[in-house]
Amino acid sequence: MLKGTVKAPQLTSPLLAGIVFSVIWLAAGALILSLLLHLTSLKEGNLDTYTLLVHGISALFGGLTAGKRSAKRGWYSGALVGALYFIIIIIISFLAANTSITLHSLVMLAVVLLAAAFGGMVGVNLKKG
Repeated sequence: MLKGTVKAPQLTSPLLAGIVFSVIWLAAGALILSLLLHLTSLKEGNLDTYTLLVHGISALFGGLTAGKRSAKRGWYSGALVGALYFIIIIIISFLAANTSITLHSLVMLAVVLLAAAFGGMVGVNLKKG
């Protein structure tokens, strides 16, 4: 290593890496939804479906990351990422908007658990590069 260079921090925990990647994908999805609301005729009433899609994609990539890094039991690693992702989203929703758990929340739980577990199964079968 060259003198004076800074090495980027490594996320060694598959679970932590999965959560971090989920949040990154969530931020990207939220930005895209915001742009679509502003630039197109998309109405706020239609956002429930799109937010579920963004949460599902975010959990999928978080599970994929966790599964790839764990190299075994990908569905389990992915499902853990999905559960933690859901808990984080619910806590933030409660603190920011004083929301409670509703039927929509339970649907989101099912979506993120299934998507993250599937992502973990795919991720564990990817070759590390």
